[in-house]
Formats: sequence, structure tokens, C-alpha cells
Amino acid sequence: MKVSKYLSKHLRHQPERIGLTLDEGGWVEIDTLLAAAAAHGFGITRDELDHVVAANDKKRFAIEGTRIRASQGHSIDVDLGLPPATPPAYLYHGTVAHNLDTIRREGLRPMNRHDVHLSPDRETATRVGARRGRPVVLAVDAGAMHRDGHLFHVSANGVWLTKAVPPRYLRFPGPH
Repeated sequence: MKVSKYLSKHLRHQPERIGLTLDEGGWVEIDTLLAAAAAHGFGITRDELDHVVAANDKKRFAIEGTRIRASQGHSIDVDLGLPPATPPAYLYHGTVAHNLDTIRREGLRPMNRHDVHLSPDRETATRVGARRGRPVVLAVDAGAMHRDGHLFHVSANGVWLTKAVPPRYLRFPGPH
């Protein structure tokens, strides 16, 4: 977990803190990452890195040849090069109750990320929402959004991405 958090911080948000420069797609050479981490007091072996990438249940990282990147969730400017994709009729978003009034007014916004993250099923969205408290799962009428011209992309680890979800496409649980 400690290695995964370290990688997320530096591959998604603050590569410059350890002297990394990611390319336009968010990639960096693995040897460069390992050397930078060691130089900043966080020694990771290649075996440890490979284990974290392979064992991460959310598949947060991707290795391609001699390079690594975060699969999505960047707050820095990167182009993941994901082609537009046709979403299923519904996608899901996990949140907590205290966010619902704002979401009803403004819809889902990317906040400090480049895209809104959506889950392909309620179970995954429930786990996402539970990270911040008692989860509330919203259904997103992705089919209608797509028909209305909203673009969707799907990351290598199955997270659906879109720029924003206007309130009219959201289905809230229970009475409103």
C-alpha cells in the first residue's frame, strides 16, 4: 500500500517533487522512476514495483516495455491517448450523502482531476464511495449523454471517464 500511494502521488500529481518529467502521455522510464525514488529516500526495487503493479486490485498503473504510468486520475496535464468509447446504457458514481445537494445543482465535476470517474457497476461504485464514508451510488444515464454528444473514454483498468455529468443525466436513490 505504501508503495502504491507513493507511485500515485508522483505519477498522477507531483512528479516534479522527486525530479521526474512525464512525457505527454504520462509515461516515464522505470529506471528513471526507481533512481528518482531512491535519490529522495524511497528505495524501491524493480521486483517490488512489478509486484505492486501486478497486485494492485484497481490496476492503477500500467507498464509498457520499459515505461510506467498511472492509468488515470491525474491532476497534472497528460493525454492518455484513450480513444472515444461507447458507454453502456448506465454507469455509476459512488459518493457520500453530504455531497448530494451540490451534485443535484451542479452535476458531477472533475474537481482536481481532468475527468469525472465512473464505474461500470454498482458494486465498484459502492467501494469507491465507501472510501469517504457511508456510500451513496448514483446512476448515470450514459446512453443518453452519449446520444447527446458527450464523449466517454475507458481507461486500461476499466474506469469510465467523461468531462462532466450534468444533473439531468443523474438518477438519485430514494426520494428527492
